[in-house]
Amino acid sequence: MAAAAAGASGGSPAVATAEEEPPLGLESLVEEAAAAASAGFRLTAVRREPAVRLQHGVSGLEPLAWSEDHRVSVSTARSIAVLEQLSDVQGGGQEMVIHRTAVPAPAAACYLKVGPKKEVVECREKFSSSMDPTVSQTFMLDRVFNPEGKSLPPMRGFKYSSWSPLGCDANGRCLLAALTMDNRLTIHANLNRLQWVQLVDLTEIYGERLHEANYKLSKADTPRGELEDFAEFQRRHSMQTPVRMEWSGICTTQQVKHNNECRDVGSVLLAVLFENSNIAVWQFQLPFLGKESITSCNTIESGISSPSVLSWWEYEHNNRKMSGLIVGSAFGPVKILPVNLKAVKGYFTLRQPVVLWQEMDQLPVHSIKCIPLYHPYQKCSCSLVVAARGSYVFWCLLLISKAGLNVHNSHVTGLHSLPIVSMTADKQNGTVYTCSSDGKVRQLIPIFTDVALKFEHQLIKLSEVFGSVRTHGIAVSPCGAYLAVITTEGMTNGLHPVNKNYQVQFVTLKTFEEAAAQLLESSVQNLFRQVDLTDLVRWKILKEKHIPQFLQEALDKKIESCGSTYFWRFKLFLLRILYQSMQKAPSEVMWRPSHEDTKILVSDSPGMGSTEDDQEEGTSKRASKQSLCDTGKGMDIDDTADDSLPQSSEIGGHEPMEEKLLEVQAQIEAVEMHLTREHMKRVLGEVYLHTWITENTSIPTRGVCDFLMSDDGYEDRTARVLIGHILKKMNKQTFPEHCSLCKEILPFTDRKQAVCSNGHIWLR
Repeated sequence: MAAAAAGASGGSPAVATAEEEPPLGLESLVEEAAAAASAGFRLTAVRREPAVRLQHGVSGLEPLAWSEDHRVSVSTARSIAVLEQLSDVQGGGQEMVIHRTAVPAPAAACYLKVGPKKEVVECREKFSSSMDPTVSQTFMLDRVFNPEGKSLPPMRGFKYSSWSPLGCDANGRCLLAALTMDNRLTIHANLNRLQWVQLVDLTEIYGERLHEANYKLSKADTPRGELEDFAEFQRRHSMQTPVRMEWSGICTTQQVKHNNECRDVGSVLLAVLFENSNIAVWQFQLPFLGKESITSCNTIESGISSPSVLSWWEYEHNNRKMSGLIVGSAFGPVKILPVNLKAVKGYFTLRQPVVLWQEMDQLPVHSIKCIPLYHPYQKCSCSLVVAARGSYVFWCLLLISKAGLNVHNSHVTGLHSLPIVSMTADKQNGTVYTCSSDGKVRQLIPIFTDVALKFEHQLIKLSEVFGSVRTHGIAVSPCGAYLAVITTEGMTNGLHPVNKNYQVQFVTLKTFEEAAAQLLESSVQNLFRQVDLTDLVRWKILKEKHIPQFLQEALDKKIESCGSTYFWRFKLFLLRILYQSMQKAPSEVMWRPSHEDTKILVSDSPGMGSTEDDQEEGTSKRASKQSLCDTGKGMDIDDTADDSLPQSSEIGGHEPMEEKLLEVQAQIEAVEMHLTREHMKRVLGEVYLHTWITENTSIPTRGVCDFLMSDDGYEDRTARVLIGHILKKMNKQTFPEHCSLCKEILPFTDRKQAVCSNGHIWLR
C-alpha cells in the first residue's frame, strides 16, 4: 500500500481535474471565483442568521444531519428537531427562512422481544434477585435490559438519525430513520409539512422474525441455550440492539407488466448494524408507504468485534455499479464487507472482505464517510473513504484498475488537540470538515498526486464568528454553501457557564461568486435541489439591491446558447428577489394590532362626540396602513413604492423608484410568459403522443392552442407545427374546461386564472 502524506502547502481548493476552458459567457464569473480561490485557503466563515435555539439538550453521537431536500435533523433528549431551509421569493427579509417541525420520542419504553412474555417476566425476576452479583448487578445496570431504569434516569431521546436519498417517500422527498436511546428503530415521513408520521417500527418486525426463527440466523445453526441462561438472555438482546443505520443509494430495476410493458421500479436499502456485529440489510420498494413496502431482509455476519459505525461504499466502474458496507470498530480496524443480494438485478459486490485498516490500536472509529471522486491522472472514478479516529483522520483511496482493487491509506495528523466529535463531507468536491468540542473546525481538501493524494487543511475558529462556544456537531449543506453547527456557551474569563443553551447556527462556506458560478454550471438543473446556493444569491441581492452585472451577462449568454428552462427559472428567481429588495419594508409588524384603530373606535362610541376632522384623520390612517400592507405583499402588479429607497446603480440611475419597479415587473411578466409557453408546448406534446387519457383528466387542448397562436409576435416554428398536427387530429373537438360549481364552460383567455360566465374565478 502506498501512503500519501497530508501536506500544508498552498494549492487549488478543489479536487484536481483536467484543465478545461470556461464556457462562453462565463469568463468574468469564473475569473471572480478563481480570484477568490487563488488567495490560498482563506476561507472566511460569515455568520448567517437566524440562530435556532433548541428546547432540549442534544443526545447521541453525530446529532446533526442535513438531508438532500434541505432539512436539518437534530437529535435531542425529547425529540428530533427538523429545520427545513426554504427559498422565499415573496419576503424581503435577509434572514434564512426556516420551517421548524419535530419528531417526538415515543412515550413508552422499548423492550426487545427475546421470548414469550410470561417466560421473559420470570427470567427478569430471576436475574434481578439472583444471589450472584455478577448476574444481578449486570442485569440491573444494563439499560438495554432495563430501558425504564426505575431508580436510574429514563432513557429518553434519540441516539442517531439518518436521511434517505431524495425520492423515497410518497411525495418524492427524504425519509428519516430514527434510533431512540432505548434501541427502537423507526422510519418517519413528513407528508403534510406540519406533522411527522411513523411508517414502520423495524425493531418490532425484526424481533418477530427472530422469534419465528427461534433466534437462529440460519437453519444450519445449532440451538443455543434456553432463555433462563443469562448468557442466552444477553445474546438475544445483543442481536437486536442497533448501533447505527445508513441508507444506500436508489437502485432502479425494470418490471414487466401483464401487457408486456416495462416500468421502472425503484428500491432502496437500509443497513442496520447491531451490537453483536451482525448487519441487517432491509430492502424497501419505492415509494415507501409502510410495512407493505418491505421487500426483504437479509442478515450478514461482519465478524468485527465491538462495531461502532458503518457506511455504504458505492462505486461505479465501466457502467457497473458495485457496493459494499464499510464497518468500523471501537478497537480500531476498518474493513469493507460484500453485500450479496440476489433479489436486486444489476447489482454487483465484492468477492471477499477488504481490510482497510487492521491494527488494533484502541483508537475507536467514530464516523465514516465515503465520497465518490474522479481521478484526474488515472482518468477513472475512485472512492475516498475518511474515518474519524480519536483526534486523527484516517483516509483510504480505493481505485479499480486492470490489476484489481488498489488501496492507498494513511492518517492526517495535527488537526485537533481534542478528539473529533463530529465529521461531515461535501460529496460534490470531496471537502471534509471535522470539529472538536473546543469550537475549532478543520476544512480538509483532497489534492490528487501521481501516487495517491494529499490533504490541504485550514482552521476555522468559530470563536471569531460566534464568540466563545463549545461545539457538539456539524453538518454541511447538500451543495456545500453552509455549515450547520450545534453550539453552547463556552468559557468566559476562565469560568464555565451556569446554564447550557443549545443552538443550531449557520456559517457560509462559499462566496456569492462561487455560488453563482455553481448554479450556472450545475448538472442538476433544479433550483429546489440547490436551495442553499440560491439562498446565498438571494442574500446578496437583498443586501445590495441590485443584480451584479457579470451575473446578468453570464446568464443571458447561457440563455442564448442553451435556452434551457432552468436558466429562465433562474432569471425569474433573480428578478423576483430584485423586486422584493426594492420594496419598502412596512414600518410596523404586520400581525401586531393597530392602536390607532382602537382609538378611532373609542371616539366613535356612543356618548363621545366626534367631528368630521377626526373621522377624516382616522380614514387617512387606515388608508396608509392598507397601503403598507399592499406594499408588503410584494408581487401584485398595482403595488406602489417609495422614492426614498437607495438608488440602484444597475437599474436606472436617478429615475423614480416607481418606474424602476414597473420596469422590473415588466421583465418578470416577460419571463413568466416565456415559461408558460414552454410548459404549454410540453403539455401539447404529451397530448399528441398519448391518446389514452384518464376519466378525470381535462386538458383544454384547443384553448391552449388558440392562446399560443393568438400572439402575432410569438414566432416558434416548433409550436406551430405541433399545433397544426394536433388540430388535424382533433378535427372539430374542443375539450373545454368546466366550472366545478356551475358546470359552465371556462374560456381559456388568461394564463393565470379562468373565469366562467357566472363570475366564478379559478386560479391556474
